Amino acid sequence: MHPNPAFRQDPLDRNLAFARARGFGILSVNGPEGPLAAHVPFLLNDDASFAELHLARSNPIARAGLPLPALIAVAGPDAYISPDWYGPHDQVPDQVPTWNYVAVHLRGTLEPLPEDALRPHVDALSAEHEGRIADKRPWTSAKMTEGAMPRMMRMILPFRFHVTSVEGTWKLNQNKTSEIRARAAKALSQGNANAQEIAALIQQDLG
Repeated sequence: MHPNPAFRQDPLDRNLAFARARGFGILSVNGPEGPLAAHVPFLLNDDASFAELHLARSNPIARAGLPLPALIAVAGPDAYISPDWYGPHDQVPDQVPTWNYVAVHLRGTLEPLPEDALRPHVDALSAEHEGRIADKRPWTSAKMTEGAMPRMMRMILPFRFHVTSVEGTWKLNQNKTSEIRARAAKALSQGNANAQEIAALIQQDLG
């Protein structure tokens, strides 16, 4: 997490809402031979005290001697910021490039779950994301051919991540004046999808 407190003032509920909406992150643990990482979908429970996820049986994290301390890093939009966007050099001198971004870190402990927890987990995970798709009847595992789902699930295992702390960085040029931030947002709004998301967040902050 970025150490500058200017970028870390957002409330817990905003960080959790971001992580819940994203629902995908990098899971990391310290393995016997060094750090291990996996890109995983996850589902936070209602009070965000834990998240459930699954891993391939062959994933090194699944065989790392759990339970272990772990981190889920949830990344959001990011964008390069050119100093030229802040204004004329004679008015805003000696600026340097930077990068704006949003990220939330969930820290806690990862533990294996009994294998009979897998089917409820994958059904709940697909239901969550199917429910976000407009104008489509949700896919369910009932559409699978008899026996196909259990056969595929033999390749994965369920896990629970107990959340002990939540940290968020919303780096949106808060260390600059409102006028400079507005200029940067205007330039970003002409960029790619990531840049446009960052622009919208800055404009939202500015009201």
